[in-house]
Amino acid sequence: MLRRTVCYWAALTAKDIEDKLLKSETLKPTSVSVVDASAGCGSFFNIKISSAAFDGKTLIQQHRLVNAELKEEIKGIHGFTLDTSKQ
Repeated sequence: MLRRTVCYWAALTAKDIEDKLLKSETLKPTSVSVVDASAGCGSFFNIKISSAAFDGKTLIQQHRLVNAELKEEIKGIHGFTLDTSKQ
């Protein structure tokens, strides 16, 4: 069976999300990596972010901080994986 991915438009790019996170005054990340895992469609991303803001926070609290920063972007994508780490 042949499987084909069709992309009608790429609403967001990995660079858009990466730039937004890098400019975050709340997170002040030391490193950010965003990869489009949807074959360029802009619908699914793998995000890795390191920040001192995560220190002393649970994993859920860390993820909530990132989700808050990407609130508007999340509305336009299908999903993402998130890997957070302390500085």
